[in-house]
Amino acid sequence: MKNRYPLQQRKLFIGLATVGLIGAALFIATAITASDTSSLHCPISTGIRTRSNDDNNNPTPIQLQSILHYATSRVVPQQSVSEIKISFDVLKSYNRPCNFLVFGLGHDSLMWASFNPGGNTLFLEEDPRWVQAVLKDAPGLRAHTVRYRTQLREAHKLITSYRSEPTCSPSKTFLRGNKACKLALENLPDEVYDTEWDLIMLDAPKGYYAEAPGRMAAVFSAAVMARNRKGSGVTHVFLHDVDRKVEKAYAEEFLCKKNMVKGVGRLWHFKIPPSNNTDADRFC
Repeated sequence: MKNRYPLQQRKLFIGLATVGLIGAALFIATAITASDTSSLHCPISTGIRTRSNDDNNNPTPIQLQSILHYATSRVVPQQSVSEIKISFDVLKSYNRPCNFLVFGLGHDSLMWASFNPGGNTLFLEEDPRWVQAVLKDAPGLRAHTVRYRTQLREAHKLITSYRSEPTCSPSKTFLRGNKACKLALENLPDEVYDTEWDLIMLDAPKGYYAEAPGRMAAVFSAAVMARNRKGSGVTHVFLHDVDRKVEKAYAEEFLCKKNMVKGVGRLWHFKIPPSNNTDADRFC
């Protein structure tokens, strides 16, 4: 990810991020200690790795590594402080470890993982060499490589023609093995399909040149995951770079304005409930 801030602003951001991360680590550790773990933790079958009571009083290794990383690095997260705070506040509101799926692996990954101590934070990234580079410096992160079947140049065609493919229909669509619907991410690891995600962050794949995968399939697939949720509650979906035409158009088509609860800077936050409407012909 490229840095988008001048040097002075980056230095200010590093200071603010460091202070905020330290406070976040302490706050989350305290919050987890105070919570009733027997009633608030998600079932183990959902993919969350719970922490023992003996560990609840101390920051996790990933939190300590995050503090050290951002305190000593000139590289800052891609999102602004106000954008980051939206998803941080949602994670904090759960007061328990969560299932957190992040599209994109980068300079902010340690931060996202540290905001979800004891939880299941999984990253999906299209560049295998970049995955190796990031995990070499942060082996505690969990990431999978994703192959996308789309290119940004196809964005308009896909959004205007997907309704003609039955397996793209909101009442019938599915992801695993769905080769007919080009917007469906059909080749993800089983773990992604078998987990009900509390939060999904869409900050990848690349979407700023014609041959890039674009975020069309990521947005569509996040909507399908949220709508097909079997458990109670909503799925929080965060989409970054909504100042770009494709991200905005696909958000309005699949994530739906009626589900948007907040927008700050270039980030939109959606709360998407499960859907059992078998007759729906549109997502929104």
